[in-house]
Amino acid sequence: MNGWLLLAVSGLLVGGCSTMPPDASDAPEATHVRNQAFVAAASHGEALARWRTAEDVNAWIGARFEYDRARAMLLSETQRQKSARLPIHAPAAFFESPRGVCVDLTRFAVETLRAIEPAARPAFVMIEFEPVTVGGNTLRLHWLASFRRGEDYYFFADSKRPGHIAGPYASPAAFMAEYEAYRGRKVVAYRELPSYERTTRARAARQDRSTSR
Repeated sequence: MNGWLLLAVSGLLVGGCSTMPPDASDAPEATHVRNQAFVAAASHGEALARWRTAEDVNAWIGARFEYDRARAMLLSETQRQKSARLPIHAPAAFFESPRGVCVDLTRFAVETLRAIEPAARPAFVMIEFEPVTVGGNTLRLHWLASFRRGEDYYFFADSKRPGHIAGPYASPAAFMAEYEAYRGRKVVAYRELPSYERTTRARAARQDRSTSR
């Protein structure tokens, strides 16, 4: 995809959305409020029947999502190397108990939007920040969702600001430049991915960020 900074990945694993110092946390902003109206549903299946757009998914996320700090630490790079891989919450289970970390939220958003509005071309977006170490744990990756409306790009299902849709942007690079400033963390690389799961040996050439903008 034009404009994307691609990260060469071999055997990429989910993770890195973990507890950090306050200025780098993936948890929702302190000012986040749960006053968004949303289309109610008794189950994920009913939601698929009633919701129509990314805005419907986003409104539910803004009202219901809760960040799980303990789970976040377990999904840090360091902890994943020491123990068995934790499963990422399936959309139906997440709907019943909407508590998790960035990748849980992203999976819910992408897979739900693919079912109700496939024309929006929803995708997983993996961001690699410069690593930080907190309590002996290395933290690097963050996940959110993207979708398209015509030629414009939009980004949402961000655990940092649930219920917020960023866009429109002419390119993913334009969003990343703004997001880097917003988060106060250097973005080393980012990729659009079809899944959150381990990738096959990727043949994506690493590009300098300055040439991608």
